[in-house]
Amino acid sequence: MKLNMAEEEDYMSDSFINVQQDIRPGLPMLRQIREARRKEEKQQEANLKNRQKSLKEEERERRDIGLKNALGHENKGFALLQKMGYKSGQALGKSGDGIVEPIPLNIKTGKSGLGHEALLKRKAEEKLESYRRKIHMKNQAEETAAEEFRLRFKHKQDEVKLEGDLRRSQRACRQLDTQKNIQVPREAWYWLGLEEETEEEEEEEKEPDEDEYKSEDLSVLEKLQILTGYLREEHLYCIWCGTAYEDKDDLSSNCPGPTSADHD
Repeated sequence: MKLNMAEEEDYMSDSFINVQQDIRPGLPMLRQIREARRKEEKQQEANLKNRQKSLKEEERERRDIGLKNALGHENKGFALLQKMGYKSGQALGKSGDGIVEPIPLNIKTGKSGLGHEALLKRKAEEKLESYRRKIHMKNQAEETAAEEFRLRFKHKQDEVKLEGDLRRSQRACRQLDTQKNIQVPREAWYWLGLEEETEEEEEEEKEPDEDEYKSEDLSVLEKLQILTGYLREEHLYCIWCGTAYEDKDDLSSNCPGPTSADHD
């Protein structure tokens, strides 16, 4: 009896507690996570099995099954065709060149009315065309702006060149007039820097005549044309050639012309 009791396990002993309890860190948490995941999977399976299909889904499934199955003898239309000599898989028509398969159904599931899809397509095409027009107009506006900028820039360059040619002509005129002992220029603006001094003196001495034109009334191009003409007539000099010729025949034969364009 004592031997049998010794062989039986003592459930209150430390050895039994140490064997049954696993106190490794993190293990209780892992067990809880596994149990929760297992319960969640079982619940999802149960929900999937018990889920009721909607009316639309059932209707679509029944329609798909019906369209996949060929017409049988119980169909009245098919029975009439058979009485007229039609056989399954044969093309329609007297000569057998018609369709073999039925015309496919285009099921309309939305709530929009007939012609709504065509309306949406037309609106999309109009929107696309409007977008293309806007892009085209934008590109045209950019090209026009770029062309206007080039023209303004070229015009500015031409103005700067004309002003430079006028100043060269005024310096050459003063130098050539001085060599001929001409103390006063024909016009005040013929000499560079003399026009402002002359205008101040004239304002102090007398009032300007309304019939006389001032140099401000002339553009830079007009001044240049007048002054270069004076230099050619009076001094046989061309500012673009940079040469004073011996006589008029020498000037006309060796100088390309009276403008800057003639010397390009």
